[in-house]
Amino acid sequence: MNINQAFEILALTSDSHTARIITENRQKISIIELLKIKYLLKHNVPVAKIIHKKWFYDLPFYTNYNTLDPRPDTETLIEAVLSDKPMHPTILDLGTGTGCIICSLVKNIPGANGTAIDISIKALHVTKKNIRKLNLGNRISAQHGNFAKSNCVKQRFDIIVSNPPYIAHGDKRVDIGAKHDPDIALYAKDNGLWAYKQIAQNAKKWIKPNGKIYLEIGLGMTSNVKQIFTKHGWSFDRTVKDLSGKTRVICFIG
Repeated sequence: MNINQAFEILALTSDSHTARIITENRQKISIIELLKIKYLLKHNVPVAKIIHKKWFYDLPFYTNYNTLDPRPDTETLIEAVLSDKPMHPTILDLGTGTGCIICSLVKNIPGANGTAIDISIKALHVTKKNIRKLNLGNRISAQHGNFAKSNCVKQRFDIIVSNPPYIAHGDKRVDIGAKHDPDIALYAKDNGLWAYKQIAQNAKKWIKPNGKIYLEIGLGMTSNVKQIFTKHGWSFDRTVKDLSGKTRVICFIG
């Protein structure tokens, strides 16, 4: 089936924008594949999960069911780091997923080098694929690790970044597309604060003196996350709002 025919059918199934994205990412679509795509769209599967591609900070990332799809809100984290104009930093990304954060930072900071860790072996396969696709294999290493364990990192870094799981179990505000992302990348115990507690405690061993940590946070979490980190000896630096005016990133100095 040619692309024009597929576009017309998919446009009837969903919308022209979705149809255009899907058809532009396929040279040819068979009838069987078209039926599969129609089924997935009917069940609200995100387009990124269908075409295995999501743009983030002007870079294309491979994604699948083992990783959280990169989201525009997380670009606020990139902007927060870049606004501090770091020089040749070493960067640690905790819970890297697709690797969109560490790859975007290393691509945009001259002389930067990074280490990405994730507890999911399947997610790390995605990370490594994106590192290779973006030709960053000589600047970023991806490793299996659990940030809840203090010995998972053996060195200190200038910058630590993380978009950890922060949705409380049972939270009804989760968008429908997130149902196709892995739970481990979304949900956390202690009303969504568990990951921050682990990072606040363990990352003190991974940050250089006066190094900075940048964290994505959810709606209404600023006060609790600030309290957790200051309790463990971090100095509050600032918060950063996303394009919708919501506080999305919080920064501390080690």
